[in-house]
Amino acid sequence: MTRVWMLPILLVLSGAAVATGHARSGDPGLAATLLALFVLLAWMTSPLVFPRSVPAAEARRRSAVDGRPVVYWRPGCTYCLKLRLRLGRDASRLHWVDIWRDPAGAAEVRAANGGDETVPTVFVADRPHTNPDPAWVREQLPPAA
Repeated sequence: MTRVWMLPILLVLSGAAVATGHARSGDPGLAATLLALFVLLAWMTSPLVFPRSVPAAEARRRSAVDGRPVVYWRPGCTYCLKLRLRLGRDASRLHWVDIWRDPAGAAEVRAANGGDETVPTVFVADRPHTNPDPAWVREQLPPAA
């Protein structure tokens, strides 16, 4: 659990240190701007920007029922963040599995990627697709009810 939050915490602490230095040197405007930038980066690298993760077994079960793809991801992954942001609101229509929280999910990703934990790996109809184009992922979603 702490590994997931390490990068965001380091970003906030670094931002606070940089902002303090600028504030002490008489530039509070730049200090506030830099702190805001570091907090934004911390938020973007945290699990908070992603829909709630479910265990791999639950994601597979749900996908079998509703036909939605399963996305295996991990916090701090820039490719996962790119996929999440480019999907926009449609991201909540997929099933997300955090491989750092779910060893079974990590094992599935390794099995699909020759032993590597390459994410995002998207399973559509039990077929893995590593780092797919977000537009393609959106096309795989069943029509909204």
